[in-house]
Amino acid sequence: MKSITVLDAPSNLGLRALDPNVEPGCFLLPETLRSEGLLERLNADDGGRVPAPSYPHADWKPGDGVRHAEAIASYSARLASRLEAILAKDEFPLVLGGDCSILLAPMLAMRRRGRFGLVALDGPDFRHPDNSDHVGAAAGESLAMVTGRGDRRLTNIDGLAPYVRDQDTVLIGMREDDEFRQEVEKTLTSVLATEVHQEGAGYAVRQALWNVAECEGFWVHVDADVLDPTVMPAVDTPEEGGIDFPQLQEILAGLLASPHCVGMDVTIYDPLQDGDGSAGRNLTNAIVAALHAAGRGVVY
Repeated sequence: MKSITVLDAPSNLGLRALDPNVEPGCFLLPETLRSEGLLERLNADDGGRVPAPSYPHADWKPGDGVRHAEAIASYSARLASRLEAILAKDEFPLVLGGDCSILLAPMLAMRRRGRFGLVALDGPDFRHPDNSDHVGAAAGESLAMVTGRGDRRLTNIDGLAPYVRDQDTVLIGMREDDEFRQEVEKTLTSVLATEVHQEGAGYAVRQALWNVAECEGFWVHVDADVLDPTVMPAVDTPEEGGIDFPQLQEILAGLLASPHCVGMDVTIYDPLQDGDGSAGRNLTNAIVAALHAAGRGVVY
């Protein structure tokens, strides 16, 4: 298996501030997972970080488009270029976000290389102008944007929209009562969290791998809010009915074991909402265990 390179992408630009004067804490995800020994436990190379622009506390109102769109577009292009350099060395990038707008960068990098699929373990983040009165925070629109829906400043960087085709996109972990469920199920391949509970993690893996089989490869996106808030309360929008850590670990292990999996990102965990650090510790443990089970990052 390819060596792992960990790259930090500590951007909060896709989130709205809960308090006008307080920046969200997802930018602390990389240093928190690193403090749990992530690199050492994976025998991973340190790819450094792509510094994010400062978080602006500017006024925003419905009709203004996506918050911080121009800054996100610029950051996504820079991060995509860093990812391309890692991929060019035939290494496996593990990107530590940040919020879910981070997803734009790897999918832009994939699109520059050809036809690649996406397996997203997520809520979903599928708000866009055709299903919502207004758009706002990019983190809630990331899946819609990478499939070509929404603000063209973000969906069409380098004139490459869409970064991933609907038929090459798989969503795992959507709740039954999600407001976008009907549209998502008509548009993308999806596996509900309840289906993971009922059919098992292996079912989700099989559905995903079958769906991306015709692609040159695929990327894995992990949004921590795919987990149930009983085990992962440290996210901006916790929703009941998610999967648990053993299920996350098993799904990731199955996906990452495929030689066609080219990289992964992890987003939205907020250490500022994790009082005793247990959620971040468990997230790190699940990622490490999944990569080891898949034969990646193991010292031979």
